[in-house]
Amino acid sequence: MVFQSRWRRSACVALSGLVVLLAACARGSSSRVELRPKSSVPASPRVVAPGDPVPKGGGIYKVGNPYVIDGVVYTPAEEADYDRVGTASFYAEDFHGRKTANAEIFDMWALAAAHPTLPMPSFAYVTNLGNGRTVLVRINDRGPFARGRVIDLSRAAARLLGFEMQGTAQVRVRYAGRAPPDGDDGHERRFLAAQPWYRMAAWPYERTSAR
Repeated sequence: MVFQSRWRRSACVALSGLVVLLAACARGSSSRVELRPKSSVPASPRVVAPGDPVPKGGGIYKVGNPYVIDGVVYTPAEEADYDRVGTASFYAEDFHGRKTANAEIFDMWALAAAHPTLPMPSFAYVTNLGNGRTVLVRINDRGPFARGRVIDLSRAAARLLGFEMQGTAQVRVRYAGRAPPDGDDGHERRFLAAQPWYRMAAWPYERTSAR
């Protein structure tokens, strides 16, 4: 009887440990990677609660003066011929609903992006060099501030470009001129709808961007 009692206790402990392990595995398999590079720049206060609609526009046109982050000097400029290749990352929940560097509000389900030097708001074509997909994004924030990263995209843009699960991708970024200050995203959506690969990616994007 003592042996059976001890066996039952051991079995219960082992079963409890297995349940915890399976739960942890389930969480890990369903989670998505968010690899916004860390820097000394704090996030702005959240002004839109999670789940509430994010208003478009409301910011100012801004180029800005040279600034220093973590010992690196960044010089904002309107470069008509800007064309760079590098690593893209994306940012999402931690910054969703917070004000951007030009006083707009970041929406992780919009085709938005952060760039260290291009004007705000402005447009840029971003091409995933791994699969050839291109999206047009609205730059309305500053970042990323990590060496070798050229742009920080919204979750929606990363999902459409096909690297949301990986967290980063090699991309080409091309400046496409100023964006309307009212935040109208019709230009980005029309460009997206014209892409031959969009039909395959449309359902998960439309499902989330409609929130």
